[in-house]
Amino acid sequence: MIKMQVIGNLGKDCVVNTVNGKNVINFTVAHTEKYKDSQGNNQEKTTWVDCAYWTDRTAVAPYLTKGTQVFAEGTPEVRSFQRNDGTAGASLSMRVREVQLLGRKGEGGGSSMDSSMPQRQGAPASASIDDVADDLPF
Repeated sequence: MIKMQVIGNLGKDCVVNTVNGKNVINFTVAHTEKYKDSQGNNQEKTTWVDCAYWTDRTAVAPYLTKGTQVFAEGTPEVRSFQRNDGTAGASLSMRVREVQLLGRKGEGGGSSMDSSMPQRQGAPASASIDDVADDLPF
């Protein structure tokens, strides 16, 4: 078995579809790696991973919005295609087995998801992550 793990930010809001009676949540994760090239110049490389999460637990979908940082784990798939100009291309996709919300882009430390989650009614604005997690539908 080949396992793939990625931590990154969603490039756009997820889309929930039904295929042959089964639910699938599609989203794209961008992982950016910073490094120095052989001349010592700072470089940046972004890898985009198309994700398909086949699950009946679609209650996570409202939280999979553009900019949200996630951890996703699953099985990689490489798809080959031909571009309009005739050149060959490939895309990296993953059949997700597990997804975890890590926070929003720009949050310090990534330990709190409070600002990315809707507040439950009657909850204080300073609710801890444990308080919010008790109300999550997944």
